[in-house]
Amino acid sequence: MEWLATLPGLNAEAKPRRAISEPGYERWEGQGAVGYLTLAAICAAQLAEPPDRARLVVARECFPTGMLGYWVRRLAEGGLVSALTATSPPRLAHPEGGEPLAGTTPLAIGIPSSGGRPLVADVSMGAVTHGDVLAGLARPEQLVPFGGEHAYKAFALAVGLQLLVEALAGSDYGAVLLVARPGFDPVPGLRERAGGVRLPGDT
Repeated sequence: MEWLATLPGLNAEAKPRRAISEPGYERWEGQGAVGYLTLAAICAAQLAEPPDRARLVVARECFPTGMLGYWVRRLAEGGLVSALTATSPPRLAHPEGGEPLAGTTPLAIGIPSSGGRPLVADVSMGAVTHGDVLAGLARPEQLVPFGGEHAYKAFALAVGLQLLVEALAGSDYGAVLLVARPGFDPVPGLRERAGGVRLPGDT
């Protein structure tokens, strides 16, 4: 909470607003609300009025967003497939060095299951999270693209996701959500083949 209090532009009285609502597309404005509240409103709206097939949701001025897996899990538990990414201040530099060029741009995917246990994959492109740095669990210099000698792959994903969000939501930090009704039910079959191995998002 101390860190949140240092962020400029946050308004404790602000409420996010759905500015555009079209078949297959919505745009939300944070209007100074903390990003958690914007994503909470977006997820509640998708569960209340699911898309006929699929919907792209763009959130502007949406920061911070917290653990993205939390939001896709909510949608998956409501029967919806989703993929969510979000931007943050630049924290990842090119593997060869230089100034930070991209945020950690996590990507979270939630898949519902008839068995009641959705699959939730939530991956940040950093070797550690910014939250770990804030909590003193990692040093700032450890916040680099993950992958060691293959870090260029994580960096490529970080930059690609960063620009995807910026192209749709602008540069003032945003989030992009794809939400859809599932046509199939692949998770139970995967769990059977996995033979009890812990899968992404299992607790």
